[in-house]
Amino acid sequence: MASTDLDTLLEMGFDRPRAELAIQKKSDLTAAVGWLEEVQGMSLEEITAAEAKAEVDSNTVPADLKPGEEAKSLVCGDCGRKLRSHAQAEFHATKTGHVDFSESTEEIAPLTEEEKKAKLEELRRKLAEKRSGTSEQDKLDKKKNEDIRRKSTKETQDIKEDLKKKEQLKDAAAKRKEKQDEIAAKERIKAKIAADKEERRLRTEKEKAEREGRAPPAAQEAAILPTTSGPVASKPASAYTETRLRLQLPTGNIQKAFSVDTTLFEVASAVTRDSGLEVGSFIQNFPKKVFDAIDFGASLKELGLVPSASLIVK
Repeated sequence: MASTDLDTLLEMGFDRPRAELAIQKKSDLTAAVGWLEEVQGMSLEEITAAEAKAEVDSNTVPADLKPGEEAKSLVCGDCGRKLRSHAQAEFHATKTGHVDFSESTEEIAPLTEEEKKAKLEELRRKLAEKRSGTSEQDKLDKKKNEDIRRKSTKETQDIKEDLKKKEQLKDAAAKRKEKQDEIAAKERIKAKIAADKEERRLRTEKEKAEREGRAPPAAQEAAILPTTSGPVASKPASAYTETRLRLQLPTGNIQKAFSVDTTLFEVASAVTRDSGLEVGSFIQNFPKKVFDAIDFGASLKELGLVPSASLIVK
């Protein structure tokens, strides 16, 4: 058999050891393909063992008839398939489990060139279908792996987004505290300046009264200036555990009760969850105040929204 027949078998998808064994055993490409089809469900070791057993059982009867030998065939009583040699019958029995064989004087005519071409085309078609099935499975496996990768990527992205939001809240809380500390420091400085000014005025008035020989004026109690910019409540915020918020949305008003320790970010999340509206800020009309992302990390108690408040959602 020409070396191009081996190349043809390899192109058809047969592995090299089986293709080389088929070339050694058969006299033409069609016979080699037919033999390979016969043993496609067997391993190379099983093929070798079956060959050895067939050789012993048939007293070394060759797989193919030699020129000049009397033509004969075997018939499988289980499926009716006609087989040229004892070796083919052995392979058929190993592959199918059929054991009922009988000799026949009917000669199995060799395939014509057209029949050989048709058989080759049929084998190529079956191999192509088999490969196509494998290709489809590969596509399904690839898609499954891609779905797993995409899900993993989304979960990782969600974790990153969650961490980013937490960092933003932390930064907002830090900026708000810094802002409050700065306002408190300015108020303390203003109070100290006012106290010093009042002290100098009283001292000047006292000295003038002494020079004029009259009683000094009574000292006026200095007004206590606020040290923070927080709203004044009727009673301490610590006395409340819950606050009621009236939230004005474009679609209407809603009222919800929250713990005083609830952050403004959690209130925004609740509004988004209930209405689907993305919240950017809250506006309080009285006293006039805008709560933006910097304030979202603070609690309702810290923002003075206790025991109740009315907010416009933006």
